Amino acid sequence: MHFRLVTITLLLSSTFVLAEPPPWNEAEIRKQIETTRLSWQAPGLAAVIVRDGKVIHLAGYGVKSLGADAPITPDTLFPLASCGKGFTSTLMASLVDSGDVRWDDPVRKHLPTFRISDVDADKLLSLRDLLTHRSGLGGHDLLWYRAPWDADEVLRRTAKLPLTAPFRSGFQYSSLPFTAAGKAVENRTGKGYAELVRARITDPLGMKSVTFTTAEARKNPDRAMGYESRAGKIVPMAEYDSKEPDAAGSMSASIRDLGTWVQFHLNEGKHDSKQIVAAPSLRETKQPHTPMRKEGVVASVYPDSHQISYAMGWVVYDHRGKLVIAHGGIIDGFRVQITLLPEEKLGIALFNNLHESKLNIALTNQLIDSILGLEPKDWTAYYQGVDQAEHAEKMKVKEKRNRDRKPEVLVLASLDAHIGDYEHPAYGTGRVKRDGAKLIWEWSSFRVPLEHWEAERFRATSGFFDDELFEFTVDADATAVVALTQRGIIFAKKP
Repeated sequence: MHFRLVTITLLLSSTFVLAEPPPWNEAEIRKQIETTRLSWQAPGLAAVIVRDGKVIHLAGYGVKSLGADAPITPDTLFPLASCGKGFTSTLMASLVDSGDVRWDDPVRKHLPTFRISDVDADKLLSLRDLLTHRSGLGGHDLLWYRAPWDADEVLRRTAKLPLTAPFRSGFQYSSLPFTAAGKAVENRTGKGYAELVRARITDPLGMKSVTFTTAEARKNPDRAMGYESRAGKIVPMAEYDSKEPDAAGSMSASIRDLGTWVQFHLNEGKHDSKQIVAAPSLRETKQPHTPMRKEGVVASVYPDSHQISYAMGWVVYDHRGKLVIAHGGIIDGFRVQITLLPEEKLGIALFNNLHESKLNIALTNQLIDSILGLEPKDWTAYYQGVDQAEHAEKMKVKEKRNRDRKPEVLVLASLDAHIGDYEHPAYGTGRVKRDGAKLIWEWSSFRVPLEHWEAERFRATSGFFDDELFEFTVDADATAVVALTQRGIIFAKKP
């Protein structure tokens, strides 16, 4: 069933909307963007704004790399991360146009090897389900993040994951179904994902900067480097290596090319008077399908929204009475935000090279309010307040954990009893080794030093899992270790 977003007419009062939008003020917009960038300490930022079919602002701010005099330009390459999902749904729309697929085709018709663990749901799983986050599959990011295995192996393992919600019962964000969607169209057409996107979308649009792997992106000298905030300092962050084209988000592009992408969508699939994707098919990708509950993180990200839903590669919501279709992306060292307001003929795309920053959503909201003449709100202060609240809550939990620790409680089994191989049906095999008074957990591409915390709990002392607790389970006699739990994933110890 499709759920159309209902415009909340009460929000169209003078509280939010002026009689006429203010005149365009380029100097003021530049000032707002640069002030916001500096407030978040992002090394660099790229922005494009489209209004009434024209690019009215296209610029880079800050630098590609700290310590180097290399400014961000409109042609600087950034990773798209999950904003690539919109390209996947647009590609699917193009294939619907050509009759290669239908939205409600069973996935197994085009990708017979892909399965989900619920047998009944697996029979009903459609291409539409893959693109709307309603398959019941949870995130399971560790199945693909920095994994040494390829996407085909990721999807093979997906069949052994339990669903975290009943099929089609609600929103469960996961990149795995999008990867499956890419493999489905590859299998159906006999062509690679990158080849299909280039031929059907980016080449016809003249998007020349687009790449599909990190190796390809590295060939472009005008490329931004990623950073993170650590202990109050902005430091380089290790690059995420996308080794193969992935429909869930391996693409990179420049902000100039995203301006073209935004225009294409606001113009309902048309570019330079040529219809690249039929308007009805493209509109279908933006129809709300899966409601997102306004609670927790969703509530903090969309504070002025009343209805929030996931479409196909897009989030559909209302912002202060305005219909918004958008998507964000995050990958190591970078954030991206693409936002469309079709009824206002307004589009905004932003890149920045600072990890886990809410800069892009804060700046997007501020630009929308300024351009449309809505009541001003300090969005930077709001989202920085959200960050501070989240950090305070994490510290509260951590401090309680540290207070409750009982280090005098010794390990129930000897350290050597922990050594061995551990298995999970989907996540595969990990191994525990001993290094003096520490244990080492090796799994996927990770090598995690573990020091004893209390009882059978050990604390990671560095790397990706730094300061997280890993828990071993012992048998009833406390003589043998039988399992290891990592982020809720239970690895059974092999005999």
